[in-house]
Amino acid sequence: MKSQSTTQPPIILIHGLWFRAAFMRALARRLEAAGFPVVPFNYQSTGQALDLSAAQLGAFCAEQAAEGAHLLGHSLGGLLILRMLQQGGWNAPGRLLLLGTPLQGSAVARRARAWPGMSRLFGHADEALSGGLQTWPQGREVGMIAGTTPFGLGVFTGGLPRPNDGTVTVAETCDARLTARLELPVTHTGMLYSKAVAEAAVGFLREGRF
Repeated sequence: MKSQSTTQPPIILIHGLWFRAAFMRALARRLEAAGFPVVPFNYQSTGQALDLSAAQLGAFCAEQAAEGAHLLGHSLGGLLILRMLQQGGWNAPGRLLLLGTPLQGSAVARRARAWPGMSRLFGHADEALSGGLQTWPQGREVGMIAGTTPFGLGVFTGGLPRPNDGTVTVAETCDARLTARLELPVTHTGMLYSKAVAEAAVGFLREGRF
């Protein structure tokens, strides 16, 4: 991936369930090599209400990117971005890219509710992951990259309809209002370390298409 001389807007990276920003460092390096300044956002994915995390993300975006930025969220991180935009905490321009985000809700999360102790493990993320998308951001180009390598938590919760990335099904990532969609042979976590995912992300964030 070659960097471009033109100045690119920053990308704010938002991690998913049980992760921290450090888990997205491989992706961040590839985005930086393509010429994008990258700013990671950390939040408590299970320890506090998603609305509070959304408010914190809005304040973070306003501080770090008042004039605009692209937002890239993995899994729950994508739902957090959508919740933040719903709250109106930040309205500067920029594209939105989601990686394996269960817009239609997660069957794995719903099944896991029946497991002893799993409600505590999912914590405050349970409502968002089980219910999925609540509102759609107006006036933004939104892309989705979905994985099709079926190895992950879904194997231990009774299996998932194919295609899936091991944790989220491709169907759960679909919405007719998406600007662009792409399926790649990666797992739910593996997409964070995939060169192909990073290259596709760069293409969408630059051009609004894959």
